[in-house]
Amino acid sequence: MEEKRSLKNIILVNVGRVFACIGTVIAGILMILILSMNIICNGGSATAREIFVSTILETGALKFLASWYLTDEEISEIVKNNSMEEFKEEVDTNLITVVAGNAEAGKNMGTATGKNQEAVTATHSDAFGSEMNREVDEDGDGVIFYEVEGRNFYGTMMVVLDPSRVTLESYYNDYKKGAPLDKIVAEYGGVGGINGGIYIQTELGGRPYGVTVGHGEIQTNKPKELNGLVLIALTEDNILIIEDLSDLDEAGVEKLVKDKKIRDGCSFQEEFKDENNHFVSLVINGKPRDLNGNLGSGYNPRTAIGQRADGALLLFVTDGRGASGHLGASASDLIEIMSEYGAVNAANLDGGSSSSMVYNGKYIMDSVTFRKANTSWNLPIAFVVK
Repeated sequence: MEEKRSLKNIILVNVGRVFACIGTVIAGILMILILSMNIICNGGSATAREIFVSTILETGALKFLASWYLTDEEISEIVKNNSMEEFKEEVDTNLITVVAGNAEAGKNMGTATGKNQEAVTATHSDAFGSEMNREVDEDGDGVIFYEVEGRNFYGTMMVVLDPSRVTLESYYNDYKKGAPLDKIVAEYGGVGGINGGIYIQTELGGRPYGVTVGHGEIQTNKPKELNGLVLIALTEDNILIIEDLSDLDEAGVEKLVKDKKIRDGCSFQEEFKDENNHFVSLVINGKPRDLNGNLGSGYNPRTAIGQRADGALLLFVTDGRGASGHLGASASDLIEIMSEYGAVNAANLDGGSSSSMVYNGKYIMDSVTFRKANTSWNLPIAFVVK
């Protein structure tokens, strides 16, 4: 009996030591992170401080970290210094002529990669500059991929030659919860997809904020649910439009959907203040957004959608937040990439841990969070390629 008790005590002591070691390591890591953030905010360069604050304000759960080290006035000043010019220009749908499936002729542009942003820009210019060389759809599936590599991010551009193949599917509308991106794509008969707009993030997936339209039907209609909501949508003519919802009520949304013949769309938020840091419009009518000489945001995983003059849709997703050692992409990066890939119009979608891309049942880009590695968060909505 004594031997059994002794053995039990030894086991308990060793288990306790293991947990004590683990706790010590975790505490040490947290202390290093806390001290590092303090150095960045109070002892580092002004640029590092601005990047930290603008980045952290875009996260869903870590916004409070900025206020640990800086006053409200200091945070507001940083947000003001990194805000963008307003971009109220209306999309000119006449600039888009849909030429679905016309990609056999021309030169195979291959994969656009580079060791830094300058290298990427040079490659893009060759492929999508004034010559507008057409890429070859080698496997004939109407979808072409490009790898995009910048200073602080790695991303994938999915070019869907026929925009009519892309729809906004709402898993929440059918099941009142969310699902991983690959499940949503499979559920609605798609071959690929990316995450959509802003939503209440819960383990179950939450519900979409603002306005959601699927197959011509309004599924959620709360244009004033958040400040600065913008609708990113496709019309029945397969044209990507970007519509400010700020001045609309529910009846105004109904009229907008009817008049613009909107078939599929979702909302994201355009707002710069000390509680938030979201942006939507990137390029409108071929004009890149003015960033006031700064990055326009911090570095985070991103998801964006754009449309070329030939109607092809550009679906772009990047990594970040430490994935592969990358911080992520800024607003400046998205604008530059979308412009170089020929976007006449382009918009930012929900990013961060939600950013993900699926094709043929596999994750091309997955969530950067440890808990959701090799998959995505439970999303209520997604842009699906049929």
